[in-house]
Amino acid sequence: MTLFFLDFKFINKELTECRVCPRNCGANRLMGELGYCKTDAGFNISSICIHKGEEPAISGNKGICNMFFSHCNLQCVYCQNYQISCNNNHILKSKTINEIINNIIEILKTGINILGFVSPSHNAPQVKEIIVALRNRGFNPVCVWNSNGFDKVETLKSLESFIDVYLPDFKYVNNKDAKEFSDANNYPEVALKAIKEMCFQKGTKLYLDKNNIVERGVIIRHLVLPKKADESIKLLKLIADEIGTKTTISLMSQYYPTENVKNHKLLKKKLLNNDYKKVVEAMNDLGFNNGWIQQPDSSLNYIPDFNREEPFGK
Repeated sequence: MTLFFLDFKFINKELTECRVCPRNCGANRLMGELGYCKTDAGFNISSICIHKGEEPAISGNKGICNMFFSHCNLQCVYCQNYQISCNNNHILKSKTINEIINNIIEILKTGINILGFVSPSHNAPQVKEIIVALRNRGFNPVCVWNSNGFDKVETLKSLESFIDVYLPDFKYVNNKDAKEFSDANNYPEVALKAIKEMCFQKGTKLYLDKNNIVERGVIIRHLVLPKKADESIKLLKLIADEIGTKTTISLMSQYYPTENVKNHKLLKKKLLNNDYKKVVEAMNDLGFNNGWIQQPDSSLNYIPDFNREEPFGK
């Protein structure tokens, strides 16, 4: 089916031959062609909701208005959001721009002034259209790019005037794990370049408002995987060497084995407390003083269900 987006500047320009993410598929998403992410040019959003489970500087007491996009440019076999991120899953009916903006504004009017775009890497043009539409309605929330880190530097440069806070994952330090777990053997080098660009744009210092909510900066997330503590330590060393220890790290222990990895030799296991503590100690030894760690048994607090209206509960 042919799709027309005559009033959308960024969608029209960037999705006729899509090079938005590092996959560089070249699909004409305006005409309904589907590349790696199997996503057209619409506003394919699975959920817009208040989420209180992010880092304290993001969620605060009120939470963040998070927008979860369908599908993804990575296919992590252990993804906790697999209900919406798997590219073989059906995409919910695309929302109109007016529906999206009205939904966001309804949440912003509760006193929340921070808007997160979750899994946005394959939908950067849509993100920009949404921010422009919000600004045209008189709303200018702090905008957070919450990505898997598999981002294209050129795309990030186009986002500089739109995004205030970058919240990327940095998942792997070696290509073997990246290929096996996420179908992206070049992930380590791509993510490093992307995060360097994010830090170049925003710096490594977090700027907070009077309520200690972030206004500008970069927070690097890393999820420690089962039996991969040594790889996590190597990743932290890479960040220390290439980006610096002043950057903010969110070191996560919230891994849990989903139904999709119940037969996987390694990933079907839970993260051992001692393995996580080992990585925490290494982070301290390397000189990282800014950021957060989680309780070793935190995984049950972060399990979403996107079949519910409130995926993370109320």
